[in-house]
Amino acid sequence: MDIFLKTASALNDETRVLLLRFIDENGECCVCDLQNSLDMIQSRLSRHLKLLKDAGFLRVERKGTWAYYSVRSPLDRFRLEALEEIRHLDIKLPAFKKSNEEKGCEV
Repeated sequence: MDIFLKTASALNDETRVLLLRFIDENGECCVCDLQNSLDMIQSRLSRHLKLLKDAGFLRVERKGTWAYYSVRSPLDRFRLEALEEIRHLDIKLPAFKKSNEEKGCEV
């Protein structure tokens, strides 16, 4: 029951729904890319990402000092159906703003 409640709680926030949809649409994203694209401060963004990860929606992969987030695969039926519903919401996503890869992430 704990994971069910974590999942439901994670979706009870407009920012997290936007974040999940953004990552679903754009694929694997570095935290700095998410920060630039969504115009969010790193601490707030990290908190939302942690909640989505703990709820079973996201996976994180560390590459050097950078963290990259993507939608977990496979998702169980409950999370997959929730994600399908989010895909059908009328959400205006911001443009994807890639960080300067030559300089590296600026977070």
